[in-house]
Amino acid sequence: MTIYDIEYSPESIRDLNDVFTDVLTASGSLEITHKYLDELQDEIESMVERPKTGTPLYYDEQFTGYYFVRFKEYLAFYRLEDTRMLVDRILFRKCDYIRILLWSKDNN
Repeated sequence: MTIYDIEYSPESIRDLNDVFTDVLTASGSLEITHKYLDELQDEIESMVERPKTGTPLYYDEQFTGYYFVRFKEYLAFYRLEDTRMLVDRILFRKCDYIRILLWSKDNN
């Protein structure tokens, strides 16, 4: 079994900072916020042994190259390149993530 190396994009790091701010604002607790982020990252990093078991993301009936994993109100989007799992974005599940992902993918 191949274990993938995980890499977070600068955008996904920024997204994690946004999640931190959102959870801290909602909870008012650093302890809850740190626990939430730890669990979110654990969920993402649990995929390194089986990344293709994430949910494939389709648009217009075509695979976009992205998989995602859901953790509570957030979706972590990643793609695979050789033996690397590239986490591109971590977004609120109710946002227009298709537009965000496809726009940023076309402009990189």
